[in-house]
Amino acid sequence: MADIVELHEDVTGSRLYNADLAPVPPRLRTWNKWHLAALWVGMAVCIPTYLLASYMIRAGLSWLEALVIIAVANLIITVPMVLNGHAGVKYGIPFPVLGRAAFGTNGIHIAALVRAVVACGWFGVQTWIGGLAIYAIWNAVTGQSATFELDAPKFVCFGVFWLINIYFIWSGSESIKWLENLSAPFLILMGLVLIGWGVTRTGGFADVLAQGVQLSQSAAVVRSDAELGQLVLQPTPLHGADGQPKATEYRVIVPAVGAGKAITTPWMPVQEGQALPLQKLSENPENTLAAAANLKVQYRAPAAKGGYYTSSEAAVTVAGTEASLGSKLWQYLLWLTAMVGFWATMSLSIADITRYAASQRDQVAGQFLGLPGTMVLYSFVGIFVTCATVLLFPDLLVAADAPWDPVSFLARFDNPWVVVVAQLAMLVATLSTNIAANVIAPANAFANLLPGRISFRTGGVLAGIIGILICPWWLMDEISGILTFISGLLGPVLGILLCDYFTIRRRNLNLPDLYRPNGEYSYGGSGFNPAAMAALALGVGTALVGYWVPALGFLYTLSWFTGFAVAYVSYFLFYRWQVQKQGKNVPAIPEAANF
Repeated sequence: MADIVELHEDVTGSRLYNADLAPVPPRLRTWNKWHLAALWVGMAVCIPTYLLASYMIRAGLSWLEALVIIAVANLIITVPMVLNGHAGVKYGIPFPVLGRAAFGTNGIHIAALVRAVVACGWFGVQTWIGGLAIYAIWNAVTGQSATFELDAPKFVCFGVFWLINIYFIWSGSESIKWLENLSAPFLILMGLVLIGWGVTRTGGFADVLAQGVQLSQSAAVVRSDAELGQLVLQPTPLHGADGQPKATEYRVIVPAVGAGKAITTPWMPVQEGQALPLQKLSENPENTLAAAANLKVQYRAPAAKGGYYTSSEAAVTVAGTEASLGSKLWQYLLWLTAMVGFWATMSLSIADITRYAASQRDQVAGQFLGLPGTMVLYSFVGIFVTCATVLLFPDLLVAADAPWDPVSFLARFDNPWVVVVAQLAMLVATLSTNIAANVIAPANAFANLLPGRISFRTGGVLAGIIGILICPWWLMDEISGILTFISGLLGPVLGILLCDYFTIRRRNLNLPDLYRPNGEYSYGGSGFNPAAMAALALGVGTALVGYWVPALGFLYTLSWFTGFAVAYVSYFLFYRWQVQKQGKNVPAIPEAANF
């Protein structure tokens, strides 16, 4: 274990020390590459991963383009994940202690607590989702009907799942490792079972994926017809395995424009190659032109037991607006940024996990084995299963009604045991994600705030309590938007951490002084590193300028990349200037690299 540095000085009397924040000794480094890979399987298999590709496909990308972007994004984010995990392995320290070197013994609270707040918010959301899975299992077993209201049984199930989470928090790192090792093979198996279901029910792997192109199409297209000299509407409902439209009839909903009235046409037969002149929908051609982009269509088909399957009102697109190569590449970059941001918070606090790794080789191999592959696999599961539903469910007439999320998919099965097994898988996935991604980081952040009074266990319980106080049952959608906004602004924190550890200190930390209030990282006694504070403000400010100034919107849209780059460069420059101006109060930059 030549790459591991141990703490030999007694710092147990320091107010910055407690047993949970102390370096993990080599004898307790029990996590190998397979444990870390299993951890990432447990974290990556969750409902948001299942849904990732759907957002891109609905925006017009093909399923293959979506999958490539997810793969590239997760390979990109694994690199800083591995780099920031290096110090966790070498020194056995968690993220808040590592951050003391760059931000100062007090300055780190800013970054750590922001990370903790994001995690607590997601903890509440995920715990509510897990509670709903227990609620679904209870209803399936007892034969009761689910309700959409906030009733007492849902809160009881939420409380049960909350207590399960707290149990693993209280039991410590070994129980978390046990949970992830148990859940990983089960979750991989469930993904393969879903793929097998699609293949066996449809008769072919390629046949299922061939439906993917339909999921990115609109329900109808408005185009210019040279022969008629006007706009026409081309219906494009979903096609079945026989290549024929699944819908037999459609109607058009024309919105009101100005003083005009909204119009809904009678049901008309769906015919291949059919084009409906839009002038027939309105006596005022200008009204039709103005409303063309806002038209809606609805489809229906005879149901097996009588009546009709009817689609929802679906959007229409206007043809002739093919994207240029530049705009297409920009769209790829925007989605790549969003996908990188998916694990932005974990890239900050990954040392909380890697401190238990036996070696650098284990943490590098474990993360590259576990993260990119799992994200691609489960995104593909979401794509494949949804494509299969296009063939298997006759009531799916437009792409907008496809059951992308697993909850909607499971609702289509009447067999209670199918629901029970599937919800158990969702429960395990939610629990493993919640513990590893949303509990460890805030537990350490709170412990770092008051090491003498708050332990990892206490910090974990605090995170759980905050998860209740945010009332996720009321604010789930709003919280998700807020947390995504905050996560996008955490790139500067990672930029500062990596610049400090690799560029400034060349991977050499004064381990005892990380626990001393007046040591090397007290920065003159204030506990704040001015260079880090300035770089953090500049990195976050750069992203927010793009949020406030529309002309610079790309800075916010690419906030993780722009914030990271600006903070990295500015921190290096600020630190050099700081060393030259007040060298006695800050650690000097090493003369030679020590790689």
